[in-house]
Amino acid sequence: MTDTPRKILVTSALPYANGPIHLGHLVEYIQTDIWVRFQRARGHEVIYVCADDAHGTPIMLKARAEGIEPEELITRVRQEHEADFSEFLVDFDHYHSTHSDENRELAAHIYTALRDAGHIETRTIDQAYDPEAGMFLPDRFIKGTCPNCGAEEQYGDSCEACGATYSPLDLKDPVSAITGARPESRQSEHYFFKLGDFEAFLREWTGSGRLQDAIRNKLDEWFDAGLTDWDISRDAPYFGFEIPDAPGKYFYVWLDAPIGYMASFRAYAEKQGLNFDAWWGADSDAELYHFIGKDIAYFHTLFWPAMLHGAGFRTPSAVFCHGFLTVNGQKMSKSRGTFIRARDYLDHLNPESLRYYLAAKLGAGVDDLDLNLDDFVQRVNSDLVGKLVNIASRCAGFITKRSNGELAAELPRPDLHEAFVAEGDAIAAAFENREYAQAIRRIMALADQANQYIDEAQPWVLAKQEGREAEVQAISTQGLDLFRILIVYLAPVLPRLAADAAAFLRLDSLAWDTREPLVGRSIEKFKPLMTRIEGETADKLLEASKATLAATEPATTPNTDSEPDVDPIAETIDFDTFAKVDLRIARITSAEHVEGADKLLKLTLDIGSGTRQVFAGIKSAYAPEDLVGRHTVMVANLAPRKMRFGVSEGMVLAAGPGGSELYILNPDDGARPGMRVK
Repeated sequence: MTDTPRKILVTSALPYANGPIHLGHLVEYIQTDIWVRFQRARGHEVIYVCADDAHGTPIMLKARAEGIEPEELITRVRQEHEADFSEFLVDFDHYHSTHSDENRELAAHIYTALRDAGHIETRTIDQAYDPEAGMFLPDRFIKGTCPNCGAEEQYGDSCEACGATYSPLDLKDPVSAITGARPESRQSEHYFFKLGDFEAFLREWTGSGRLQDAIRNKLDEWFDAGLTDWDISRDAPYFGFEIPDAPGKYFYVWLDAPIGYMASFRAYAEKQGLNFDAWWGADSDAELYHFIGKDIAYFHTLFWPAMLHGAGFRTPSAVFCHGFLTVNGQKMSKSRGTFIRARDYLDHLNPESLRYYLAAKLGAGVDDLDLNLDDFVQRVNSDLVGKLVNIASRCAGFITKRSNGELAAELPRPDLHEAFVAEGDAIAAAFENREYAQAIRRIMALADQANQYIDEAQPWVLAKQEGREAEVQAISTQGLDLFRILIVYLAPVLPRLAADAAAFLRLDSLAWDTREPLVGRSIEKFKPLMTRIEGETADKLLEASKATLAATEPATTPNTDSEPDVDPIAETIDFDTFAKVDLRIARITSAEHVEGADKLLKLTLDIGSGTRQVFAGIKSAYAPEDLVGRHTVMVANLAPRKMRFGVSEGMVLAAGPGGSELYILNPDDGARPGMRVK
């Protein structure tokens, strides 16, 4: 496969500047970095930029809690983020901050262009206001009882129990997450971006092959529901950029955050003497790709392209979404130590081991992927140490000890060399399409062939026989030639190991199109390129992670990375109140997805005296087919409630912090539908 030179600009989502990088973050940055390194190896001009997302209420409040200015907080966090990324070999061309002059100017320019074209309007809205903190509250800073199902401790935008969405002012018994005060309803003038003005453009843009099927299908649901205006303003006090000609009003963080991609590139372009418009202008011939998590697809596939188009800039060539990371099959958990920070990992393990393991599991879709630590240790030891590095260690000694470090002039099996080179097109196609797992499978299949060749040739046996030195040299040269090809293919995934291997083999380049055999030259003495992971290392990492989390001060703002493992005990009730709750054994006779609901499953429950339809917010933890036939416990005398998807006639009981870590109550064998729980 031959490529014509391409100009490619690549970004990863901007990490929020109020906390450390953890392994869930690294899925995205490692995925992006591999793709960028692959494109560079193919000879393309690639620029990879990123930045810290440095605005918003959580950062303002965290700085206040630490007794420092927000600028000091975001400077410190940025340094920590850059250090972690560097040690995981994520090679940005430029890393910036959204709290920068470039971003301020670009945000004002885009807003003004949209305003002047009639795409911004103002109107007065009711908002929740904390009288003790003296500020309007973002939705996630309000908690209360769901107005739909009665679930307690729900955030102000949606209920994690029943999936309902609502205004924070609709919550029952709402309290401020900052002071605990009851919010007041106050009016404020806000600025709105009229997203509906761009529906025709967005339907064409999202339907033109720029998005994965799962994301495009989700967008169709949003189109069908109708594109709503987007509130792009926040009231003081707020850490961010003030809206031009609107004193006391600030851009909502999600307006200037994606503009941070442009700002980071502008800062880089000014240093390098590049033409900004050649990359971001409406007629740019460069390619632009965003790698993001699936949870922020709405912002990147609707608001962002509409903003760019409306302001006269180019739009992304494609947006690539990925799934979430689980650890040992479950949502990352602080109590189990599986909420692993990048720094704790680096203190115990080689960063390239994680890069390889994630690559071996990553595809082009949006499915979640699991870091199973036992499998991680086994795969790294087997593939990288037992297969890949083993090829070099088996062959190098014969060359340095018996051939004075000189490789043979010819290969004994040139056909094997050609077969390895020919496989490069399929491997390249897999990397190009972000099918990394497929690429890794092909590369490891070649590694197996190389080891099989050495096993069959048995240079260690020939080395004991007089007059066979040339054969031993030729066989070892063949092995190192195949090793070199594998290193070229793996260099985007394992850049440090590849660089060490290149130094050992005295290679000037690891360019993808290198096709000449590795013959007739000298090599350095071999040194181990990677060592085995001891089994207890993963256990030590989990213990260290628990210790780190235990030592961390309690968060003063809502934690957007993970839900708490143990909720505080709710306010007590008397026995008579509890006795009114009728808990019954129920058998799940059917379960199905709910069209348009991210978290709900529709269950049909047999409770002995009949059946009930219940909508349960357990989709993240259970597939419908896994529930049919199981017994569980339900609240049978809960008043029916009308939902957007139908009437729910009860509530299934489940425990856990949420997400994939959620467990329906399951009675012992012998329990029958209709039995009352006592």
